[in-house]
Amino acid sequence: MAKKVNRDLEKSYNMAQIAAKLRRLADCLESGKPFRIQIANERINVPAHAEFNIEHEREGKSEEIEFQFKWQN
Repeated sequence: MAKKVNRDLEKSYNMAQIAAKLRRLADCLESGKPFRIQIANERINVPAHAEFNIEHEREGKSEEIEFQFKWQN
């Protein structure tokens, strides 16, 4: 039996790369297709039925906005 591994991947991109990924994401959302992305050399398939939310965090002078997809495998 395969062991579940909990981990977080994070990768920074320049503005042109972010814009291209957001365009692909928007196309997938509008067409009801799954979204595929590679993060830190790992390919991730986000199913069309995934739940999407936007999170805002503030701690002192630091702020963060996260666009999140959640789904069950």
